[in-house]
Amino acid sequence: MNSGNSSRRDFVKRLTAGALMSASGWLEVLAARAAPARPKACILLYMAGGPSHIDTFDPKPDAPENVRGDFKPIQTAVEGIQISEHFPRLAQRMKHAAILRGMSTGEGEHGRAQFLTHTGYQRGAGGLLYPSLGAIVSAELGQADFPLPNFVAIHGGGPPNPDPFHGPGFLGPRHQPLVVRDPTRGVENLSPLENAGVFENRYTLLEEMQRSFAGTHPGPAVQGQTTTVERTARLMRASQAKAFDLSQEPVAVREAYGKTKFGDACLLARRLVEIGIPFVEVQQGGWDTHGFGGTPANGGAFRIIRDLSIPNDMAVAALIDDLAARGLLDQTLIVWMGEFGRTPIVGRQGLGGRDHYPKAWSSLLIGGGIKGGQVIGKTDKMGGTVEDRPVSIYDFLATVCRILGIDYTKTNETSGSRPVRIVDKKNEKPISELLG
Repeated sequence: MNSGNSSRRDFVKRLTAGALMSASGWLEVLAARAAPARPKACILLYMAGGPSHIDTFDPKPDAPENVRGDFKPIQTAVEGIQISEHFPRLAQRMKHAAILRGMSTGEGEHGRAQFLTHTGYQRGAGGLLYPSLGAIVSAELGQADFPLPNFVAIHGGGPPNPDPFHGPGFLGPRHQPLVVRDPTRGVENLSPLENAGVFENRYTLLEEMQRSFAGTHPGPAVQGQTTTVERTARLMRASQAKAFDLSQEPVAVREAYGKTKFGDACLLARRLVEIGIPFVEVQQGGWDTHGFGGTPANGGAFRIIRDLSIPNDMAVAALIDDLAARGLLDQTLIVWMGEFGRTPIVGRQGLGGRDHYPKAWSSLLIGGGIKGGQVIGKTDKMGGTVEDRPVSIYDFLATVCRILGIDYTKTNETSGSRPVRIVDKKNEKPISELLG
């Protein structure tokens, strides 16, 4: 009898302990551990034209006047780190960011440099068209059954770029970016016909014609066209497509991003990664600041840089805050970069600006779980030579892949069964200082 009472008492104790565990959150912790982790995402903010590192994130206030330029440095929220006065909001959020001041790459022509920084390969090397970082992320982290593309590219203002977004290369049309030309208009002609039955009948007929043609005319071009049609139909049917509609955002949120084309593009990028798209590129043109469009009377190239920097600062700061408020900043890596930097000496072409300079420049990594609040690398007092921790494009892309959880040493096969590494094997060294 005593034994039975003891057993009942033990059972009640265990039951009570279980209830306390539940009340104290243990079940929630176990459930969270059992749930699959959200894959990381990347927002690439690409400054087409090549921003001057000296006039943005590597100021040289003690350099001669023809080097230091017109802008004053300001202190950031991290002691010892200074950036341009035209990035005051980003300065206050520097704990989330790391400045790479030792970028050093080998291409000084826009097209070739943009290809290199997007793909990690020289244009034309080996006779291949290499996939961009966006296509790689789409292939490695994207959901095959997701109704929206896993790679979206958005024009964020500035002069048109002749070769704006680099696509899937040999990875194929499934990883082609969906290009949004105007973030305020989203994807045009997205809605299907009002009569859903009419749409489905027409699409079914088109599918039958596609299959018949592909059966008699096999080949990459036909397969690519078929894939494009399939992706378009899935997008038109998808409920997630409403993410492209910025009118659903409160006015206060639009205003926080600045209500500029670049700000709207950054807001759209946030909406897209929030619903599960792993890679979004936002491109802001106009950073090719030799001095074109400016004169000494109106500030020359420095006026152009200032006019680009101020809305850029507002939008990037809002993006950081917005992602953080939604619990997405640690899972979303923001990359701020161009294709190269600019020469230390101002006015070498007599235009009041700076020329192309791939030898030494800066990029930023923000969020994504990195160790922020630091500067990695150092240029000399003129900003012309990397004195400490040079970062090649191979180091850089290997680092981005590591942060996103992608094995950068993996090889993909071309249509000719040729193995090609995600990041070209060039003695690359991921930046360990950033990684947890």
